[in-house]
Amino acid sequence: MPSSPLPSADRAVDLDHLKRITSGEAGLQHEVLQLFLSQTGRLVEALDQPRVDAAALAHTLSGSARAIGAFRLAERAAALEQAIRQGRDGMPELAQLRVAVAEARGAVEALLRRC
Repeated sequence: MPSSPLPSADRAVDLDHLKRITSGEAGLQHEVLQLFLSQTGRLVEALDQPRVDAAALAHTLSGSARAIGAFRLAERAAALEQAIRQGRDGMPELAQLRVAVAEARGAVEALLRRC
């Protein structure tokens, strides 16, 4: 898998990446960010359910995060997916994922308030 560009240390969402994928269209950016919030909320909630395919959820979350430029979150989700596929419980990775989700969602909510 090709590596993703790293966001600056103070950003949970790479704004340049977001602008590129939305061609700088504010309406499209707003829609994509709203979808991200909705999807991440559902995915993280689903991770708390018993008998869930957590590796598949983490994979989906990683893709969603990469799409908007939330690369730290994408890497944390990929780490959880890998841990689970290797037969580990993934608890440390899940804890890190939750922190990254909170950071990314906070950044997205701030961006949406500015739109």
